[in-house]
Amino acid sequence: MHNDTIVALATPSGSGAIAVIRLSGKEAIAIASKCFKSVSNKDLEQQATHTIHLGHIMEDHRTIDQVLVSIFKDPNSYTGENVVEISCHGSSYIQQEIIQLFLRQGCRMATAGEFTLRAFLNGKLDLSQAEAVADLISSDNEASHQIAMQQMRGGFSSEIAKLREELLNFASLIELELDFAEEDVEFADRTQFKQLIERITFVLKRLIDSFAVGNVIKNGIPVAIVGEPNVGKSTLLNALLNEDRAIVSEIAGTTRDTIEDEISIGGIGFRFIDTAGIRETEDVVESIGIKKTFEKIAQAQVVMFLANSIELATGDTALKAIEIEIEKIKNKFPQKQLLVILNKIDQITDSELAHVSNRLRSHASTVIPISAKTGFGVEQLTNTLLNLINTGALRNNETIVTNSRHYDALLKAFEEIEKVKYGLETDLSGDLLAIDIRQALYHFGEITGEITNDDLLGNIFANFCIGK
Repeated sequence: MHNDTIVALATPSGSGAIAVIRLSGKEAIAIASKCFKSVSNKDLEQQATHTIHLGHIMEDHRTIDQVLVSIFKDPNSYTGENVVEISCHGSSYIQQEIIQLFLRQGCRMATAGEFTLRAFLNGKLDLSQAEAVADLISSDNEASHQIAMQQMRGGFSSEIAKLREELLNFASLIELELDFAEEDVEFADRTQFKQLIERITFVLKRLIDSFAVGNVIKNGIPVAIVGEPNVGKSTLLNALLNEDRAIVSEIAGTTRDTIEDEISIGGIGFRFIDTAGIRETEDVVESIGIKKTFEKIAQAQVVMFLANSIELATGDTALKAIEIEIEKIKNKFPQKQLLVILNKIDQITDSELAHVSNRLRSHASTVIPISAKTGFGVEQLTNTLLNLINTGALRNNETIVTNSRHYDALLKAFEEIEKVKYGLETDLSGDLLAIDIRQALYHFGEITGEITNDDLLGNIFANFCIGK
């Protein structure tokens, strides 16, 4: 399957200024040469690798387009094979005409992720680096881009490979001891082995713990904006997004569904979810919205409870009602980060603000006064949100795990290493130690692709776009 020549559009489909069509395979340059007429009569097959040539794509005597053709000869290409990239004009018609021409010349349409799959199979990337390519393409903020780049450069792979190599060396010594079992010799220094296991345990714990941060950075941190109706949730959302995306009106309970959008704060993606209020109501439609509010709170990592400071400053009844609503959220979701936001503070006095803030601080550790209308306090709010996320590892350029497949393999490897550790502490026989070591090595190999199967590769690369 991987010996033929594949072709696909490498740029997004649709019309644009230019489009790039990519070929890869042993016959890629030869096939391209049949359809390309250089303006200076060059033969593509005779040109050096990593060169660009101006000419026309032709079928018989018909000119399809003027193009630039880049050639990359194996093994010095992305896939490790001969690769040709054709930059043509971005007409959808031209793109399809060129692709269809190459199909008639013996190419096959590439499947999703097949170029990167070939790069993996030809040793240009390991499996975790290949997966980072997809993450890099989908990254939409600075943090997720930084993590994907670090993984694609092999930061994660090199850590795993180093641990695996050291463990493999000891495994071979343990296996050697089994061959000389009758002589009762010991090739593997147990003290050094214990030290290695402690070091591996430490690294695995750090990588496993990093997934909690990496997963939210990769997917965006969901933040639910909740509170009583008509307190300015939609206005706050607009202030955070710097654009009018939510419905704003004077009618209580306008937002009867959820509105979701994402912004980047300090390079971290935050997904803000504006929900219906949580007051008691007999309105059937609004009751559905309130049910969705609690569903969205369950999905969120951070909850922002927005309160109308004008109402709270004018009567104790309103303040008590808000305290009850906050306690509802705390009791139902005790593990959630809860921020209480006092809105419309530009319309109350400093003493009134101090009284309300002090009352609410007994129910929530973080109370932030703002005016969504004027923008006062919005910057403090965004800084508070950012501080809730542990980005120290990101700033220090440490490896952060974002891939759930890697996380699962790390958990399994950690479990086996714990068995090895217990075996060393209890003087377990070498043959039983070897079994646990081999299992740990297997799970390390799963991450980098040293151990794999067709089903695994199919699942991974099916999530890629065609042309990558």
